[in-house]
Amino acid sequence: MKKKLRTLFSPILSIFESGSDPFVYKSSHRTILIFMGCLFSGLATLVFFFAQGEDAGYLLPVLIFGGGGIMCLLIGLIGTDRAVAKIWGSR
Repeated sequence: MKKKLRTLFSPILSIFESGSDPFVYKSSHRTILIFMGCLFSGLATLVFFFAQGEDAGYLLPVLIFGGGGIMCLLIGLIGTDRAVAKIWGSR
């Protein structure tokens, strides 16, 4: 399953997995990245459900936090160690 997801999201993952420079990876970085992805996705979901019916301006935080949360979850769950290190800026 992971291989199929990596193939499906390869255009996004290739941006973060490219490069040959040395990097510093810690397993805690992946754990925190997954936690932040859940936090941002949950926040976007809450804003989406509680702000419906009001002004359409609620969609901006939903898109920003939802996109960031999904990106963090993708890289945290199916990304390589290099992609996680690149998100953290570890070089």
